[in-house]
Amino acid sequence: MGVRTTALRATAALGVAVLLASCGSGGNEGGEQPSGALEGRGEVTFATGKDTSGNMQKLVDEWNAKHADEQVRIIELPESADAQRQQMVQNAQVKSDAYTILNLDVVWTAEFAANRWVVELPKDQFELDKFLEPAVKTAQYRDKLYAAPVFSDGGLLYYRKDLLDAAGVQPPKTWADLIAACQTVKAAQPAIGCYAGQFEKYEGLTVNFDEAVHSAGGDVVDATGKPVVNTPEAKAGLDALVAGFKDGVIPQKAITYKEEEGRRAFQAGELVFHRQWPYQWNLAGKTDGSSQVAGKFDVAPLPGIKGAGSSTLGGHNFAISAFGKNKATALDFIKFYIGEAAQRSNLLATSQAPTLASLYDDAELIKQFPYLPTLKESILSAKPRPQAVRYGDVTQAIQEAAYAALTGEKTSDVALKELQAKLEELIN
Repeated sequence: MGVRTTALRATAALGVAVLLASCGSGGNEGGEQPSGALEGRGEVTFATGKDTSGNMQKLVDEWNAKHADEQVRIIELPESADAQRQQMVQNAQVKSDAYTILNLDVVWTAEFAANRWVVELPKDQFELDKFLEPAVKTAQYRDKLYAAPVFSDGGLLYYRKDLLDAAGVQPPKTWADLIAACQTVKAAQPAIGCYAGQFEKYEGLTVNFDEAVHSAGGDVVDATGKPVVNTPEAKAGLDALVAGFKDGVIPQKAITYKEEEGRRAFQAGELVFHRQWPYQWNLAGKTDGSSQVAGKFDVAPLPGIKGAGSSTLGGHNFAISAFGKNKATALDFIKFYIGEAAQRSNLLATSQAPTLASLYDDAELIKQFPYLPTLKESILSAKPRPQAVRYGDVTQAIQEAAYAALTGEKTSDVALKELQAKLEELIN
């Protein structure tokens, strides 16, 4: 309980900081960008979340071996996406040059660009037509390029193929199918949990809430960015998760799950189904004893209420801090990292989703990663999270509402009504 309380206080404090920054960004957005020129060569720092595969360091080492005078040094930030963003925002607000390259979640582009915390990148130096279009859009703000699409992401339904095959059931296409399949499996495996996603109060809950709403035919915001979350469709999506916790379809402890907690539970054989990003594929498939489900699982599209579900668009982009040193070196390193060789290396080592479209059609890669066609469709049809300059406040509001409904603190009707009012206040 103490960890959660601390996290809530940190989130609240961050919300105030972002609110103050957003209120002060109006004049800055129209003014001169600080240190905008992509000049300077020498050592650069690379602020990023935890490198669970070791391949990020491997690629940095490859760069450093060929650039003795332009070394890249990784600064590893916390595992939580919210904590990563908090440190990057704080660094930018004091105009520190501690970070040069920033590994940004795709939903942070608008906020960092509008506040002039990152510099515009030259579009003509990137072959953007070779990248997945949704990934490119996440790197842009007001039709200008402020980041480079490095990793994309789409949610997938991991499932225990061995257990479903033994029970004679097919991978589910709807939420009702999932519940029925799980009940059949549990008749022979009563101790196993049915389903989990990311339900702790952090960015992962925003993603899972968005997917539930979209998979029920609703929206959080419409095509113009106007909040439309207080609808019967959104309620149906949220209610599916609420009922899941109430009825035991989702284990109670899953309310504490982020990506890694859920991954460890799935790999330990505790779940039939798990909503997760592609990176889990390699880790769950390891045969070194770390996974109890190696060779026993597969993936399918996310299920919806009446048919196929909808993934939330995920991924990461690399941007250059407006206050960092040696921006010319940083630009060249980013070009190296989004190149085909590096993206292929990342896919092979981490099973992270590449942003180059051609890699999804590579026969050798599909042989090793048979989920690639499913993943490509997931990304191309994925729905973005609200693209707001005050995204920190927006995602906090979504998390508060969804968490209150999942834990029974509020009914879904009240939670969605209050969320609608809050989003109308935050999004202009």
